Amino acid sequence: MLKIVSFKICPFVQRVTGALAAKGIPFEIEYISLKEKTQWFLDLSPNGQVPVLITESDTALFESDAIVEYIEDEYGPLEENVSNEQRALDRAWSYLGTKHYLPQCGAMSSKSADILEQRSEKLIAAFNKVEKKLDPNFAFFKSNDISNIDIAWLPLLHRAHIIKQHSGYDFLCGLPKAQTWQKSILSSGLVEQTVSGDFEIAFKSFYLKNTYLAESKNIAEPKGCRTNASCC
Repeated sequence: MLKIVSFKICPFVQRVTGALAAKGIPFEIEYISLKEKTQWFLDLSPNGQVPVLITESDTALFESDAIVEYIEDEYGPLEENVSNEQRALDRAWSYLGTKHYLPQCGAMSSKSADILEQRSEKLIAAFNKVEKKLDPNFAFFKSNDISNIDIAWLPLLHRAHIIKQHSGYDFLCGLPKAQTWQKSILSSGLVEQTVSGDFEIAFKSFYLKNTYLAESKNIAEPKGCRTNASCC
């Protein structure tokens, strides 16, 4: 069986577990602390980062992009009959999501409204680009079936949901199509398969403690939010 070495609230890990869960590939997972990296982990991960995927032949793979490509190469694509052009577009939209994982983490860690606004700017701009691309006739990004793009954006949408539930701050404020897309992904049953049972507790203890968003009151709406839209 495949094994993943993971930090519990890492979005890059959730993308990998999402790729496995979407295809129904069984895996086991071992959680580590990035503050106390053991030598065995450093031996597996040249960059000292998660995720690491250990294949059934006991090869340790690192870097989430490489791992996701391996899953497709080894177990087949999630979608059949995708043209090379469409596959390139899918990768580009996926990359637009994954390159905002760390900016979202930084934004959620903000200690003040000003810092939150500054750190959220590029992430919210990316959500606005998605808003223009989404088709309201589809539940997911490309169609009514989950694609690699949905999986790449799942960690961002999942974390945005938790932040809104507990602080009122909505990264998707004023973006009705993106909000509908978020709801479709959250209700798909995929999210629960990608994180540990105590994920939300661990997430809240990290991002909703001693941060601006932890105040849970008087949280400013994102800059430029259209307050007459469905954002609350």
